[in-house]
Amino acid sequence: MAETQRRPVPRDDGGELDTTLAFLTFARESVLIKTEGLDDEQLRRVLVETGTTLLGLVRHLTVAERYWFEHHLAGGPDEEWDFGMDVPAEVGSAEVLDAYRAAIRRSDEIVRGIGDPQARCARDIEGTHLSLRWLLAHMLTETTRHAGHADIIREQLDGTTGR
Repeated sequence: MAETQRRPVPRDDGGELDTTLAFLTFARESVLIKTEGLDDEQLRRVLVETGTTLLGLVRHLTVAERYWFEHHLAGGPDEEWDFGMDVPAEVGSAEVLDAYRAAIRRSDEIVRGIGDPQARCARDIEGTHLSLRWLLAHMLTETTRHAGHADIIREQLDGTTGR
């Protein structure tokens, strides 16, 4: 099967923050590209026993972006965080995708505003104020993990492969 969504990995090696953000951006874009050209039914279609869908993955990653970057790193407000992957029928696909893009933009603004990988999160994580470096590594692994899930779901939907 031909890879129809293959893109080159980043070659940015200009420094720790730039390199990490380049790979995080690549992973985020890999998730979003898996949704391109699909209709609402396809984005919500359940193909694995866990019930995971492409739209659910995007919703989950949106909450993760906001929770880690806005809440923990920037010290944003407390709220109830639902990391589930269920997307109510009344919430449109475009709304979910737009929310993810907005969360990414906000996360990048926060990271660039702080700029120092050694800077500590404003809110503790299990009693420790971990570094921006740790948070970026965590979000990179979380996003790439789910990008892999999205690869499999997309291939099951219509045979589209690649990263």
